[in-house]
This record gives sequence, structure tokens and C-alpha cells, in this order.
Amino acid sequence: MKKKITLEQIKPGASFTEDVFIDDQNLLVPAGVPVKQKDLDMLQKWGVAFVYTEGTQIAGGSASAPDAPRADGVNPAAFLGDRDLYRAYTDMVDKLKAVYDRLARLERVEPKTVDQISQDVLRVVRDKQSRAVAAILSGDMQGYSYARAGVNTAILSVVIGVTLKLPPYRLSYLATGALLHDAGMLRIPDSIVRKKGHLSEEELQKMRAHPLLTYKIITKELLYPDDVGIIGLQHHERWDGQGYPRRVSGQDIDVLSRIVSVADAFEAMVSEKPYRNSMIGYAAMKALLSDNSRRFDPEILKAFIRSMGIYPIGSLVLLNNAAIARVIETHPDAPLRPKLRILVDEFGKSYSDDRGDLVDLLSEKALFIARALDPKEVASG
Repeated sequence: MKKKITLEQIKPGASFTEDVFIDDQNLLVPAGVPVKQKDLDMLQKWGVAFVYTEGTQIAGGSASAPDAPRADGVNPAAFLGDRDLYRAYTDMVDKLKAVYDRLARLERVEPKTVDQISQDVLRVVRDKQSRAVAAILSGDMQGYSYARAGVNTAILSVVIGVTLKLPPYRLSYLATGALLHDAGMLRIPDSIVRKKGHLSEEELQKMRAHPLLTYKIITKELLYPDDVGIIGLQHHERWDGQGYPRRVSGQDIDVLSRIVSVADAFEAMVSEKPYRNSMIGYAAMKALLSDNSRRFDPEILKAFIRSMGIYPIGSLVLLNNAAIARVIETHPDAPLRPKLRILVDEFGKSYSDDRGDLVDLLSEKALFIARALDPKEVASG
């Protein structure tokens, strides 16, 4: 039976032997994951006085391996005080993690479970696109997780799909395929997935077989149509034909696969992994733009830029007057001149809770972005 624990009883950095919940359904942190001070501050801001767990508190931090795949590390502060979005996001990650866990154990998964997550992704993009993208770019979601990567990739894929004006049923296929695009990795031996250093030719072949395994899982086990399965099959194919598993090229690659390929690459760059730090959104966008039609469909990249901007929504930027701001809206025809919310003005005054001035660089001609900032750089400043 879950026990009620006041926030005052929780020591920052402590973890619990069982999952900790905000309420009956919404997870705060999984077992073994430290509770951060920022988590507690955000809960207090929301008026949450208690959390619930069946476990006991462990002083000093995580009881789990630091590099273990997990659906944790999601900090409420990344959601700019949007409690509903935080709950929706963590719920999607938790549900997809449960699906992946069952698939890894070769257990049956009901497609309706995945369908519900897909509909939640579509709803989040429809209602809270800007804040969802900002959360993905926050740099405050440590801990690698196939589930979190699947949710992030699905959100970004649907953003592109909406920009391309895909019909609703195609957006639904896109969300489902993006959520499951790496499911085949669950069937690759852990010794290969976690190997440090170069893979042997045999290990590389096994790794590159994961799209085939994904296709099988989607179409044979989950019984989704080929339109969904081909997303998993082709998301590592390249525009120039040098991808895998079948070296398909150009327009012969399914368009939904081409979308997920771009979203997956961007997500991988901006999300922190055990083996490297994340890239800021601007740097990741620059890396995509330097592709020169090798890996990605140039038209899909253009759609991604139109929807995200050169400085993606949520990016932190330094202005030429020394003010620091967050990108809140982009102009598709002027990607270098987005709308901003001032976080620290030119006189050094800080603003919280989105109370800073709104600045539209399209009309404020004297101002321009000097450079993009890493969220960690701002946090430590």
C-alpha cells in the first residue's frame, strides 16, 4: 500500500526503493532515481503537498546503475510550469516503457495500448506544440531511455507531419511508427548494444538488423498495417542510398520513414546520452542543414526548419544588447528573426514564470541574436 509522504520529508538527492507518484497515476521518479531540488520546488509551486510510494527513502542518491535504460530523469522545470504537459509527457513515457518492457520479454502487447499513446502524442502537438518542443530541448532530461526517445521522436515527427499537412490517418500512422521505430533494438543482445568501442563486423550486422526486427514486431506481433511497419524498416535508409538494411534511396523510401529519420536524428543530438552530452537545438539544426542531401530528404528538412526555425522553439539565445531570451515562436519565412520571451534583460534583471517582455525580432530591427546558449550555461551563470 502506498504511503503519503510530505515534501518536507524528502531530502534532495535521496531516492526511493519503489516508484514515487504525484497522485494515483502520475509518476514523479522511478525507483532508485534521485529526487532533485528542482523537482521539489516545482511541486511546491503547483501546490502539491504530498507524494506517494510503497518504498522507503534512501539517502544519497540512486540505487540503480547510472547508465541503465530507464524512463526517468524528466524534470518538471523543463515544462515551464505547465503541470498538464508534464503529466501528459511522463504518462506517455511510462506507458511506452511498459510496452517496451513487455516486448523485450516477448510478451503480448495489445495494440490499443500503443494507439492510446499515439493519440496522446497527437493531442500534445495539437494543444501544446511549442512547450513540448521546448521541453525536449531543455537539456534537463538525463538518463537514456528508448521510451523517452520514442516519445520525443514521435512528437517531433508529428510536428513535421503537421507542417506537411498530412491527413489525420497518416499522422496517426506516423505517430505510431515513430513511437515504435527502435523496438527491434530490444531484441539485439545487450552485450552488443552496450559495448564500448568498435563493433566487430558480425556485431555490426546484428545491430543493423534491428530495423528488420522492428518491422516484424510492428506487423507480425502488433498486427499494424505495412504503412506503420515500413517506418521502422526504413528509418535508417539514406537519401543517397547508403543506408540500411536494404540501401533504398530517394523517393523509394517511404515518406513517413523519411520524416522519422530526420526527427530521430535531431532527437539523438539534443538528448543527453550516457556516452556524451546533448547538443543545443541550434547546433543540432546546423548539423542537419549541413547534410547536403546525403542522409535526409531535402524537402523534409525544409519542412522541419519551417516548423522549428533555425533557433528551435525553446532555445535560449543571447541578444546583441546582452539580454537572454527564450524562443517562443518562429517565423517560417524569417527563421533568424523569431519571437522571444526575455528571461534576463539588458540591465541584468531576471524574470520568472514567463513575465519578461515579448520581443518580435521581425519588427525589432535593432536587435538580433548574437549566439545560442546551452541551458546548462544559463543555469550555472
